Amino acid sequence: MQKHILIIDDDVPIGDMLAELLGREGYRVSRAYSGTEALLVLPRAKPDLVLLDLMLPGLSGEEVLPQLRGVPVIVVSAKVDVQDKVDLLLGGAADYVTKPFDSKELLARIAVRLREGPGQNAAFLSAGPLTLDTDTRTAAADGREAHLTRTECAILKLLLSNPSQVITKSTILDRISLDTPDCTESSLKMHVSNLRKKLRDLTGHDWIEAVWGIGFKLRLPEETLP
Repeated sequence: MQKHILIIDDDVPIGDMLAELLGREGYRVSRAYSGTEALLVLPRAKPDLVLLDLMLPGLSGEEVLPQLRGVPVIVVSAKVDVQDKVDLLLGGAADYVTKPFDSKELLARIAVRLREGPGQNAAFLSAGPLTLDTDTRTAAADGREAHLTRTECAILKLLLSNPSQVITKSTILDRISLDTPDCTESSLKMHVSNLRKKLRDLTGHDWIEAVWGIGFKLRLPEETLP
């Protein structure tokens, strides 16, 4: 079945370029040029994925995002501030691409999100007994809870959203800390270490596996069985 993508962007040349690019790849495309129009179009369009700009007339992208629950949303924006990215990822965005972007990379990210399906855009993510509430930044298991920092929550969301994949250090840094001078691989290790300890205290299980020289992956409890 042909996948349907809704482009929400008031920049006509960029929107035209995206529509042409996606059309060549076999996607069906709808357009909205403001946040207000997007909310009117959404019920009729019923898209499989949304490309969302932030700086929109009427309602901003940040105001539109909470109304897009259940649909994978890739934010495509010129904003590069790390806090903006963290807040949007925790607020329900499936991915964040900074303008100007590489067309092949954007298409690859779209393909990944469509393959994952709408469940990854939910406020709750889980694996085994572990559950993450991205709205409250709370990890829970076996009736116990642990409050996470924004960075810890963003890391765990990435791992839970891609449970069978190794997430490279560069990918994590790109998602939550691009262009942030004080966010390095060494500080990332500290955040992961703190997150690992909080999750271990919840269940006694080490949920995060370091893949030497590459990055990290989610380690499910059954993976420890002989």
